[in-house]
Amino acid sequence: MDLNSASTVVLQVLTQATSQDTAVLKPAEEQLKQWETQPGFYSVLLNIFTNHTLDINVRWLAVLYFKNGIDRYWRRVAPHALSEEEKSTLRAGLITNFNEPINQIATQIAVLIAKVARLDCPRQWPELIPTLIESVKVQDDLRQHRALLTFYHVTKTLASKRLAADRKLFYDLASGIYSFACSLWNHHTDTFLQQVSSGNEAAVLSSLERTLLSLKVLRKLTVNGFVEPHKNMEVMGFLHGIFERLKQFLECSRSIGTDNVCRDRLEKTIILFTKVLLDFLDQHPFSFTPLIQRSLEFSVSYVFTEVGEGVTFERFIVQCMNLIKMIVKNYAYKPSKNFEDSSPETLEAHKIKMAFFTYPTLTEICRRLVSHYFLLTEEELTMWEEDPEGFTAEETGGDSWKYSLRPCTEVLFIDIFHEYNQTLTPVLLEMMQTLQGPTNVEDMNALLIKDAVYNAVGLAAYELFDSVDFDQWFKNQLLPELQVIHNRYKPLRRRVIWLIGQWISVKFKSDLRPMLYEAICNLLQDQDLVFHVFSVFLNCSSPVDDFEFRTDQFLPYLETMFTLLFQLLQQVTECDTKMHVLHVLSCVIERVNVQIRPYVGCLVQYLPLLWKQSEEHNMLRCAILTTLIHLVQGLGADSKNLYPFLLPVIQLSTDVSQPPHVYLLEDGLELWLVTLENSPCITPELLRIFQNMSPLLELSSESLRTCFKIINGYIFLSSTEFLQTYAVGLCQSFCELLKEITTDGQVQVLKVVENALKVNPVLGPQMFQPILPCIFRGIIEGERYPVVMSTYLGVMGRVLLQNTSFFSSLLNEMAHKFNQEMDQLLGNMIEMWVDRMDNITQPERRKLSALALLSLLPSDNSLICWCSFYQFISFLSEFPF
Repeated sequence: MDLNSASTVVLQVLTQATSQDTAVLKPAEEQLKQWETQPGFYSVLLNIFTNHTLDINVRWLAVLYFKNGIDRYWRRVAPHALSEEEKSTLRAGLITNFNEPINQIATQIAVLIAKVARLDCPRQWPELIPTLIESVKVQDDLRQHRALLTFYHVTKTLASKRLAADRKLFYDLASGIYSFACSLWNHHTDTFLQQVSSGNEAAVLSSLERTLLSLKVLRKLTVNGFVEPHKNMEVMGFLHGIFERLKQFLECSRSIGTDNVCRDRLEKTIILFTKVLLDFLDQHPFSFTPLIQRSLEFSVSYVFTEVGEGVTFERFIVQCMNLIKMIVKNYAYKPSKNFEDSSPETLEAHKIKMAFFTYPTLTEICRRLVSHYFLLTEEELTMWEEDPEGFTAEETGGDSWKYSLRPCTEVLFIDIFHEYNQTLTPVLLEMMQTLQGPTNVEDMNALLIKDAVYNAVGLAAYELFDSVDFDQWFKNQLLPELQVIHNRYKPLRRRVIWLIGQWISVKFKSDLRPMLYEAICNLLQDQDLVFHVFSVFLNCSSPVDDFEFRTDQFLPYLETMFTLLFQLLQQVTECDTKMHVLHVLSCVIERVNVQIRPYVGCLVQYLPLLWKQSEEHNMLRCAILTTLIHLVQGLGADSKNLYPFLLPVIQLSTDVSQPPHVYLLEDGLELWLVTLENSPCITPELLRIFQNMSPLLELSSESLRTCFKIINGYIFLSSTEFLQTYAVGLCQSFCELLKEITTDGQVQVLKVVENALKVNPVLGPQMFQPILPCIFRGIIEGERYPVVMSTYLGVMGRVLLQNTSFFSSLLNEMAHKFNQEMDQLLGNMIEMWVDRMDNITQPERRKLSALALLSLLPSDNSLICWCSFYQFISFLSEFPF
């Protein structure tokens, strides 16, 4: 492609490709796709996106096509790979000037340079790093920033390579440029700190941006650039200096407004400092040991004392708590039970931790967590009051909640309490003791403090097992508080029911459950509190609770609870809440089983409407499928009345040609299976949905085992009708499966065939005739896997014992294939059968084999008679009369 003549044409097509008119856009995209493999095309793109006079959209598109071309054609082994000459020209052109004026395009150029660096640096592109280092030293602000941006993306990309040779190259690079990177970062940081007081917002923002980029470079070099970073004085000097720099930047936040770009960049830089420490701790825990004391002192002082007042912000507090948590939980710092087996590094780190976490420090952290960070805020109380359902949905699974301060404080509390429970248990018990008895509803602060303490007691339930008499506390304190109906007491009632949910699977007497059920019935009628009852229901129905749950205790409350839960299901609007309610309903149905029958009519009528409404919500449909599974099991044979709704649901969920099957298949197959297991007879509709099975078998997925159970279900339910309709296609699928699945899978297929022969000895052999020669051959040749051989013999025993005429025709067919006389082939088979009899471990199969061979005793062939007689003697020895 001639550059001069091509540039105009390519520019014109790129312009067309930015059009909103599809009639213009589509032909342009096709033309660009054809040019992707033409020599010189990427050189033309380079000339276009580096020409700042052209339209921004055209230049942006040129950069994107260039970047995508690197992925496809830059490697030497790629089809239509770029020539080495063109790549050399492109590399030189990419780093000629760092003067792109548009931020978005500059970022894309930096990314594509990093992509090339990943493949070519340093061997084919040794000049890249020196050029970048020289460019970040220039005085021109734009060039310096663009070079620094590129330097960061190149460092980030090279640090991500994981092959040993690549790691070695990055170690060499890091050791060579680390000193320069530190100097660069210190320079930009000092410049920013000097300019903060100047009031020149543009200058402050510019220097802060450079500080942020240079710190990003240092982060990658520090974390990924050294095998033993603690032996490098510059690395450790930088890390020790982070704490002082953090203090300086936090103080700067006092003089920078809260609603401008500078504030946003400042907070990002502060967070990046903490990320350096967290990443370094994660990757090099023993190298971090000299930093443990300073990290804990810094984090605790800013989070749990007055030092942080006025300068900290939520994300910073979260990061500091994460740092404390990682040090507390780090397995590298936990000595073995036998201290002598621990490494010196572990013992040193443990000693530093123990020296820091003294009784006064732990007590203060615990008290501050509970009395300060656990307190519900005015914003949370307002949100809960205005939208209880939305608040609960956010609290239990919302993305913004997961990364907010409250769950972080709760996780830190759990980890510290678990690690130092002997020290902290008396502290929490003392806080509990001060809150005994009712609380004045006019004292909102006292109610919030009690809420926070109850939260702590719930989180530490497993640690407090031996220290709290929860049964007495429930009767004397918690139950009376659930009965306080004052509006201001609602937050505390909400916390109490949550607290009971935390403890019920830990320590709760069965005799107290009726009192709890009574309280739950009342709470289910309160729209503000109903959403917090779920945890109690789920813990009451958890597998851990199997030995405590008594159906007879629950039955008096079943109708009321089921009715209220159903009403709630109709009222709620959030998809997640509906899923929670359905899950609770499923648990209730599973627990009471057939005794749910009088109460499910309303739910059965509502589920088709809910299924239709949830067309765009596949996870909600999964919850509906789970509920249907338990409903069918509870209704038993009566579930046949659900078929008009049930069977189309199964049809859709298990149809691999329908997109929703990705989400619904597993539950849909389970529903299909339980429907068969509870069906009193086959119906044309139930038989028809088996059309979905052949594609499912072709998937060879993890669901195969369930598929085989479904096939067995059809065989046992109506073998004749089923085999006449589907056996031919099923046999073809089995023949394909046997070629590629595991030994266990082969056994599962053969068991289906064996069941068909067992249930229908006349039709079964005819329908699965194509598989039987393979089984016969496996027996004659002595299949090496015992479990497969055992199944082969089981199948052939069924044929021999139950359909002699078919066995004779099969023997005749195999004699022709082996070019042997029938008697000789039969003798060989029986000889192998007797030799491999020990492969059959199940008594039922051994009995079947013995009876099958005994059926041959009338034969004229002496070998056959002898083997059959031998088997008869063996049979008598195993089953003495």
